[in-house]
Amino acid sequence: MLEQIQQLLVDNLTSLSDTARVLLVVNLVLLVFSRPLLKFLLKGREDEGGDSKKLHIFRAVNLFILLFVLFSQFLAPHLDKHWINRILGVMVIFYLTYLLFHVMDYVISNKFGRRHQINGEERISATYRSRLISLLLKLFIIVIAVIAVVQSFGFESLLEKGVIGFLGVMLALSQGAWAPDLISGLVILNSNLVEEGDVIEFMDGETILGSVFKTKIFHTEILNLKNNHRIMIQNARLRSMTLHNLSKFASARGLRESLKFNVGYDTSSSKIEEMAVQAFRELDESGETAIENQLPVEIRITDVGDYAVEWTLFYYTKDVRHLLRTRQSVMRAMFETSKEMHISLATPLLHSDEKRVASSET
Repeated sequence: MLEQIQQLLVDNLTSLSDTARVLLVVNLVLLVFSRPLLKFLLKGREDEGGDSKKLHIFRAVNLFILLFVLFSQFLAPHLDKHWINRILGVMVIFYLTYLLFHVMDYVISNKFGRRHQINGEERISATYRSRLISLLLKLFIIVIAVIAVVQSFGFESLLEKGVIGFLGVMLALSQGAWAPDLISGLVILNSNLVEEGDVIEFMDGETILGSVFKTKIFHTEILNLKNNHRIMIQNARLRSMTLHNLSKFASARGLRESLKFNVGYDTSSSKIEEMAVQAFRELDESGETAIENQLPVEIRITDVGDYAVEWTLFYYTKDVRHLLRTRQSVMRAMFETSKEMHISLATPLLHSDEKRVASSET
């Protein structure tokens, strides 16, 4: 029985056409080496979660073509070969288009992309030139693929023109949904306003501090540094916001941060300055924060109220990715030092003064 099955398999394989044999061999090779191939094409442009999805799509199309060839040759030999070849040709066109997109992105990114370091790893981010060239070539490839699909079914040239015209009309009618985000994405890349890896701060219902993960065609992905999750914002909306790019310093000193606190009028200025110097000395010795300790501590009076004086502490840092941790460390150091020096950071309450006045009157 086993020998009969083997002989039947050999006979069917020998009866395959040259095209079917080439498809089987090529798809088997691509299926086996799909992971290293995609890893090579996506080197420097890895996307967490997206790479596995691309690999599944790549393998699924390979497997589908293999099964379709085997089905048409072995299980359904009585079917019309003409239509089978047409359907198979359409699948091959779509598959080659998908593979060509990745190859083209690899070549364009390495040629026109910007190389930089993120967390010690080299990444290639999109630039205005790479994104524009990629869009134009992808549009050209899509048009060629559509024409090839139409011609594979033997349609006349008039119908072929109608299909291309229909695609053009659909793009024109839907441009309000995709054109603003596409153009805004190109403007963002061309202006270098926001680049991958930059830490930005903006207001979207609440103050959001995040790191730009990737600027895509229609949206930008941002990693929220506070809650550790991703935020997706349309490019047109992001460009309309007031963005604070904390990674682009105004001077070589770094980012100038500030910390405000209130101290009563009974505490002298020299004691407040001594508290700030001691707190930063302890931070420097602990090595917990990335503060530019070579720069002197700046502490200034920024407001005077009825019950307390508002002091503002200024310091510099270049490690903007760990900005929240630095802020918390500075606040803790100031709090611990104030307790050691018996300086109250609590603003006096109004009702306590009212009780004191009332008791003095009685």
